[in-house]
Amino acid sequence: MRRRILDDHEDQDPMSMVSNLFDVAMVFAVALMVALVFKFNMTEIFTQEDYTIVKNPGKENMEIITKEGQTINKYKPSEDQTAQGKKGKRVGVAYQLENGEIIYVPE
Repeated sequence: MRRRILDDHEDQDPMSMVSNLFDVAMVFAVALMVALVFKFNMTEIFTQEDYTIVKNPGKENMEIITKEGQTINKYKPSEDQTAQGKKGKRVGVAYQLENGEIIYVPE
């Protein structure tokens, strides 16, 4: 009798190779996500500390992301704050010096 290279069991299950490809794809996806987190210095997302991130500061599409405990809040300031029921007032001015230092002057 000729001996087969593959088992009879493997010969009967054509989906075994697909499941192995799925496992490889999942490992690749997780490795890619970890690499992106370290590439963009976003490791503070995984810490237990509270933090605030300002994306695109001073531009129209500025976003403020805060983490307090386990909750993450995302705030997009807009010109029409009264439509959202939020009101505020100007409390001061911030100046950036030539050396990069920022000074806040309350009014």
